[in-house]
Amino acid sequence: MKIIKKILHNPSAVAGLVLLLFICLCVTIGPLFTPSVTDQNLLNQFASSSAEHPMGTDEFGRDVFARIVMGGRYTLISGIVSVILGLAVGIIMGAASGYYGGACDYIIMMICDIMLAFPSVILAMAITIVLGSSMFTLMVAVGISSSPIFARLVRAQFMSLRDATFVEATRLSGASDLRIIFCHLLPNSMGPILIQGTLRIGSSILLAATLSFLGLGVQPPTPEWGSMLNSARQYMWESPMLGVWPGLAITVTVIAINLIGDALRDYLDPRTRSLL
Repeated sequence: MKIIKKILHNPSAVAGLVLLLFICLCVTIGPLFTPSVTDQNLLNQFASSSAEHPMGTDEFGRDVFARIVMGGRYTLISGIVSVILGLAVGIIMGAASGYYGGACDYIIMMICDIMLAFPSVILAMAITIVLGSSMFTLMVAVGISSSPIFARLVRAQFMSLRDATFVEATRLSGASDLRIIFCHLLPNSMGPILIQGTLRIGSSILLAATLSFLGLGVQPPTPEWGSMLNSARQYMWESPMLGVWPGLAITVTVIAINLIGDALRDYLDPRTRSLL
């Protein structure tokens, strides 16, 4: 509660929370008040903004606002689920590496270094190409590409805590390695992990949108902000706003998440908290 009160006194964090809550509210209840995303009207192509179509229509006469709202569901879900997946894999790898050390640490860090040698988008593209294009594959690809970052962070935290007095006392009491890792080391490492996880959601949304833009993520006619950008680039001259709306939605969402992540970093990171 103390952290929440402090964050609420941060104007940037409040702005991020308001934006994110507004976006979540729109994608949650918005489809109840908008036309179906599959309704087509070829006689109403590229219509300009109006009361009936606040963001106009696309090349098939479909309501752009309805597709933006529904596409937000896929984009937010893919970003959040991929981070959770990356966290799960990264925590397991980092915990084993940081706690046991030795050959285990060498092998796991070598795997992470190999994965980090490739740009995230290239690694995610390779995974998607191997597994095929789908919503599930998109989340797996983005999650796996982010797991080395979490693994290295968890490893660093565990290495700094594994020889602490409370860990030695717990070990001498007969506690198992799993109990020490998940009941003592991990809870004391959650601050940096939470910060990185929050900030990584924005990056994951951008990466997922990039893969969809390249045709390797969510496939049309399913509305997703990245795939909507890809479709809009063919009609830049006929209707430039087709690309503006999904691009603006991605930008605002990522900014909102990053503002919240920055506020969490300010209050959970001891190095910055001491300056406040």
